[in-house]
Amino acid sequence: MSFSSTEQWLVRKILRMTGNPPFQLVLGRDAHEVAHKNGSSGKPTIVVADRRTLAELALDPEIAFGDAYSDGRIEVHGDLVAFLEDLMRSMHEGAKAGWYARLRSWWLDLVDDNSRSGSKKNIHRHYDLNVDFYKLWLDERMVYTCAYFPTVSAGLEDAQLAKMDHVCRKLQLQAGEKVVEAGCGWGALALHMAKHYGVTVRAFNISHEQIAYAREQAKRQGLADRVEFVEDDYRNIAGRQDAFVSVGMLEHVGPSHYEEFGRVIHRTVGDCGRGLVHFIGRNHPHPFSPWIRKRIFPGAYAPALSQVMHMFEPLNLSVLDVENLRMHYAKTLEHWLDRFDGSVDRVSQMFGPEFVRAWRLYLAGSLAAFRCGGLQLFQVAFAGATYRQTSWTRAHLYEQGDPTVREPKWMIATR
Repeated sequence: MSFSSTEQWLVRKILRMTGNPPFQLVLGRDAHEVAHKNGSSGKPTIVVADRRTLAELALDPEIAFGDAYSDGRIEVHGDLVAFLEDLMRSMHEGAKAGWYARLRSWWLDLVDDNSRSGSKKNIHRHYDLNVDFYKLWLDERMVYTCAYFPTVSAGLEDAQLAKMDHVCRKLQLQAGEKVVEAGCGWGALALHMAKHYGVTVRAFNISHEQIAYAREQAKRQGLADRVEFVEDDYRNIAGRQDAFVSVGMLEHVGPSHYEEFGRVIHRTVGDCGRGLVHFIGRNHPHPFSPWIRKRIFPGAYAPALSQVMHMFEPLNLSVLDVENLRMHYAKTLEHWLDRFDGSVDRVSQMFGPEFVRAWRLYLAGSLAAFRCGGLQLFQVAFAGATYRQTSWTRAHLYEQGDPTVREPKWMIATR
């Protein structure tokens, strides 16, 4: 199909802004016929409905693409994840955000700040959608964070259980200890720690739907006397605990609040406790996807390790262990996307087809980002300056057996 001179200029601009990725762009009413003819080549074909959409792409490629894909004005003929991987690599190599995209990012920083009131609004928009929706594609324990696959062939349920054990072993939990969790999701980790490691847990979350579900699970499992689910902001955590843990919440804190988050950690574990934070990150500071922030995760930010260290260094907290589970998150997302695709009719009945396309793009884009290295998944274990129990080796992280029967595997540090 031939483009007008204006359309040709728009296409060239789009290609420059996106780093000249390997795809074919098709515009017009006969686009579907052209797309199907080119489908056998293996090269993805992007069908753009009209010139207005093309102009929007030239102004702000990421948000325009996400919105147009969601409402059906853009279609991708070919493997969506592979296309997004190629696009991300291309944009990383040579693309630069235009003035409008930079302005949009600044505006999102302003309106989605993770203050106390802002965090409540941001969390509500994502996590309080519908428990039944998340049940369609998460594992049976409703764990909405990166799993840990002991083997490549492990299933999602086993991998999420292994992740919780991996976290508990890094924390070196012992029966009778007190643990506080910041951002507990639907409660799986808190319940696991209490049931299998004999600790008591106070778990904080500002999602009303998640807290209600977690409390019901605690009652059903007979753990309500050992796990307290608190519907409150992490900034209100108080009282001394043996260990602090946060899995998948730091992404909702924001760099301007890291110092505050660090103070919460320190007043919780002091100089003799320890903790772990598990979070989506990057290799270097970079703005988070503006489309995901606008449509899926308001207020989200994936920090670099250097930014996270600013939480620990001023308070003399020692980093004990850093692990990157990037490919584990890619595999987790493969499972989530497959289950989501198998449930699109139900999801569409709940929220409509535009929601289905938006969330499929979000899951596929996240999978592509972890595969190509645009996103990382860090676990950072830390401790106060006078914490004396340190493992002599890393063997305790990989031991097998019943997690309810634990012998100390670490050495006691001496002066």
